[in-house]
Amino acid sequence: MTYIIPAAGKGKFLQSITLNYPKTSYKLDENTSVIQRLVRGIRKYDKNAEIVVIVGYMFGNVKKELEDDNVIFVQNPFYDVTNSISSLWFAREYLERENVTILHGDMVFADSIMEKYIISDTDYPYVFIDKTANKEDSYNAMIKEDKIVTMSRGLVNSSVKYCGVIKLDPVSSRLLKREIDSMIQNNMYDLYWEDAMVQMIMFRRFELYYRDISNDEWAEVNSVEDLIHAQDIHKNSIGGNVR
Repeated sequence: MTYIIPAAGKGKFLQSITLNYPKTSYKLDENTSVIQRLVRGIRKYDKNAEIVVIVGYMFGNVKKELEDDNVIFVQNPFYDVTNSISSLWFAREYLERENVTILHGDMVFADSIMEKYIISDTDYPYVFIDKTANKEDSYNAMIKEDKIVTMSRGLVNSSVKYCGVIKLDPVSSRLLKREIDSMIQNNMYDLYWEDAMVQMIMFRRFELYYRDISNDEWAEVNSVEDLIHAQDIHKNSIGGNVR
């Protein structure tokens, strides 16, 4: 399986503490950063994983951290004036693989999520959501029955928290590539890549499903409190360090 990890951004919600290193370099313990745990967790359960990390802000730090982890680096040289849709556009060739998982680079998951869901193949597209963790200032989603209706940051009357992961089958990954190409050509380079999925839902009759992971531990590192939670998840994982 191919795993694409966008990790190019400056972490604008944490700029006061990301002046000297990207937030994916936050330490979970003395030897493991957020991005290292994510990459090594994938490799632990999927030995043949093709892992693509999209870098930008302080890219040298990320490359150094992962220099021994057999990953492919793709650089977004315009990270400072673009958003994640542009980062994914630079890695668009990898959306032509047979099974693709896209994960935000600042995510920390319990091993159970990695083993049960993240490394599993799929024959339909779905995102991870948490029905218990909705926050007004987060990237949230609205659901109806078994499908995503829409997703957005600061979504009014949203029902669930989007958890930064999407699983794509061969058809949906190519549709996403086509949509991102179209949006970039129309100068929509400052949006989130998830906004391309929303466009597909709203205007292409695209059906996007979800999987609720609220029964397992996970964290998106957007604050000091998130980092402490992520460190606890890491500490409580089976074997402690996943490497």
